[in-house]
Amino acid sequence: MVTIEPPRDRFTRNYLIFLGVLGSLLLAWWLPTLDPRVWDLNDQLATDPELAAYSYTFRVQSIDNGVARVYSPRSTRIPALRFLAIVEPRLRGRDANDPQIIAAQHKLGKVQGRAREIILSHPGVSRLVWVEDIDWHARRGIVIP
Repeated sequence: MVTIEPPRDRFTRNYLIFLGVLGSLLLAWWLPTLDPRVWDLNDQLATDPELAAYSYTFRVQSIDNGVARVYSPRSTRIPALRFLAIVEPRLRGRDANDPQIIAAQHKLGKVQGRAREIILSHPGVSRLVWVEDIDWHARRGIVIP
């Protein structure tokens, strides 16, 4: 049986070539960003009982030259109370000196310290840089200026 291919005009042919080249370029740009070390660390962070019990999921963004970039809910540009009120709604409206707020801040520090400990124990990581998780805040209605 003979299949008949419908004729393509010049524009369609050029457009398909353009899309193919664009797709190849995007794939070539994206592939180097895949890093099994990042996947491994994110798996370790997700399965750690102390971190898994916390309301925020710490994630490694990338590892470059031994420096791990790790998402953190902390931001120097917004008060910690805003973050804490999201992960622990019972803290909404409390004063910064409230013992429960102070305890929640200590808990965040402890959990973040545990994430740091796990990441720095990885053989490919010698240093850690915290990165504000702007997307996490934005999904919860907090705009970081």
